[in-house]
Amino acid sequence: MSKKVKSVRIPIELEAMNLSKLIRECENYLRDLESATLLKSGGNREAAEALLSTRQLDLGKRIAKMIWEARVEYGKIR
Repeated sequence: MSKKVKSVRIPIELEAMNLSKLIRECENYLRDLESATLLKSGGNREAAEALLSTRQLDLGKRIAKMIWEARVEYGKIR
């Protein structure tokens, strides 16, 4: 999987956002989804659900932080 972003239209406030980092976070989330699937198929449904709920909250916080940092940078430039 290529880690380079070639062309994406984003709001000017988010121009400074590190899209490669965002993609990396999504890749990590997909890896955790695969782990949860293996746990669930192995009979450990509770662990799979705990992993997914924790990772979803973590992913949301990380993305929100990246957006906030990009908006702060935009505010400094503006």
